[in-house]
Amino acid sequence: MNLSSLTALSSVDGRYAGKTAALRPICSEFGLIHRRIVVEIRWFQSLASHEGLAELPALSEQSNRFLDQLILEFNEAEALRVKKIESVTNHDVKAVEYYLKERFSEIPELARHAEFLHFACTSEDINNLSYALMVKDAHSMVMSGLFADIDSILADLAVRHAGQPMLSRTHGQTASPTTLGKEIANTLHRLRRQAEQISRQQFLGKINGAVGNFNAHVSAYPEVDWPALARQFVESLGLGWNPYTTQIEPHDWMAELFHSMVRYHTILLDLCRDIWAYISIGYFSQKTIEGEVGSSTMPHKVNPIDFENAEGNLGVANALLDHLAMKLPVSRWQRDLTDSTVLRVIGTAYGHSVVAMASLLKGLSKLEVNAARLDDDLNASWEVLAEPIQTVMRRYGIENPYEQLKALTRGKQITAGDLEAFINQLDLPDEARQTLLALAPANYTGNAQQMAMSLDDHR
Repeated sequence: MNLSSLTALSSVDGRYAGKTAALRPICSEFGLIHRRIVVEIRWFQSLASHEGLAELPALSEQSNRFLDQLILEFNEAEALRVKKIESVTNHDVKAVEYYLKERFSEIPELARHAEFLHFACTSEDINNLSYALMVKDAHSMVMSGLFADIDSILADLAVRHAGQPMLSRTHGQTASPTTLGKEIANTLHRLRRQAEQISRQQFLGKINGAVGNFNAHVSAYPEVDWPALARQFVESLGLGWNPYTTQIEPHDWMAELFHSMVRYHTILLDLCRDIWAYISIGYFSQKTIEGEVGSSTMPHKVNPIDFENAEGNLGVANALLDHLAMKLPVSRWQRDLTDSTVLRVIGTAYGHSVVAMASLLKGLSKLEVNAARLDDDLNASWEVLAEPIQTVMRRYGIENPYEQLKALTRGKQITAGDLEAFINQLDLPDEARQTLLALAPANYTGNAQQMAMSLDDHR
């Protein structure tokens, strides 16, 4: 059976392949090989441009142009050639080196110096930089755009519904009212904090040899300042330099990033569950789409499937990212290979994240607020005004205010008339009495509207 979206074992390459297409050139086997090609070529060029390596003179313009084209024009056919070589070497990084030596043979100048390919490198020198470039590109090319889309749609909802009063439900019970926009603003403020941390994440790399001490480098060219050259090279790739490593870059930065992603996802998951619940009690309805079916037997149903899909995929992404964060910084002595196979699920984790966010964005775009339903809930919950009444009673020294309101309201259905009668018998200044009498659940929202409208002031 040939591999296709129908036969793929992973849903991110199968059922959801259309949603994850943007990740494919980055986080796939092709993406990894391509970035290995980049690292090997740029390291070769970096060595050639250093005056301390007399046996590797500066490259001609023709050779540099050829090398740049190898990177720019690398395609699936070239990647398949690398995989064919790997079928013989049984070593993925060595296969890249041999592939490049084949290509170097096309230019006499490069062919003469081909042994400087992979010079003084261990495979991990190439791999750690390639994975760092992969993750960095995934964020800059895919994830940051999704973060921005989520930010935009939630900010619009927060402002648009800033003044829509809504009954709060603490412990699932009626509680002091808020506004719909303020509740969305709460979520967005949390997301922005995590997104900001992710945006500041360093992507680290190293190229210091078999155990991190430049052993081979120093033996060949003891007069070269290898740490300086290595740092300059790593930073030229747009990565941060890690000067202290064993054979492997310890992946601590990955753990930091992946745990930040887990927190971002967890906030989204919290949002999905809340919206799911609000849909279930009628606060939101969902725009219907011609031809869609909600149930195979109940024609009336419009299920919150986008939020359910997002929740499920966020959970899978978090499980993978948490494992990556907990496992990757751990390696026996100077190196073991358990990280090698685990790193290959980065694309799968990011794939589930992309699917989740695409579903969430789709669900959010279909939401319609049922203002009448929200208003009905408020009008049936006059007991929530027990809080402001007893608070004003405290101000004016009336004894046992909490206990009086507890006796009046706890576990009972209270009407506006019940509260009016209670307020009128209190020994209060007339102005305070009139203020309380003017209260209704729909206007007892504190500064919720202003908070929703001023969200950007708290960036």
